[in-house]
Amino acid sequence: QVQLVESGGGLVQPGGSLRLSCAASGSIFRISVMGWYRQAPGKQRELVATITNGGGTTNYADSVKGRFTISRDNTKNTAYLQMNSLKPEDTAVYYCNLRKTGVVSYDIWGQGTQVTVSS
Repeated sequence: QVQLVESGGGLVQPGGSLRLSCAASGSIFRISVMGWYRQAPGKQRELVATITNGGGTTNYADSVKGRFTISRDNTKNTAYLQMNSLKPEDTAVYYCNLRKTGVVSYDIWGQGTQVTVSS
């Protein structure tokens, strides 16, 4: 029904910035909560940030507050994650998530994009 495609990952130096994009196909993007998750080697997947369907409410993990910003453009069916002041511990595979709630509820995941922060 809907597919998510992440882009923007890569290799950056500590203190650098990167912007991730998540493009969605389908008609449910506008009514869904979007989120970014990440998973580092040997660690559990963790939630990084979420944004409500209208973009009015955002939430962040304590580890990224003040450094990362989640946003969305409903006219483009795209969610973004702006990452500033990157640290080596931010290294992980980042996944885009779409959560649909209601009578029928489900999650849709992107394939993931690698972010590596290293000198």
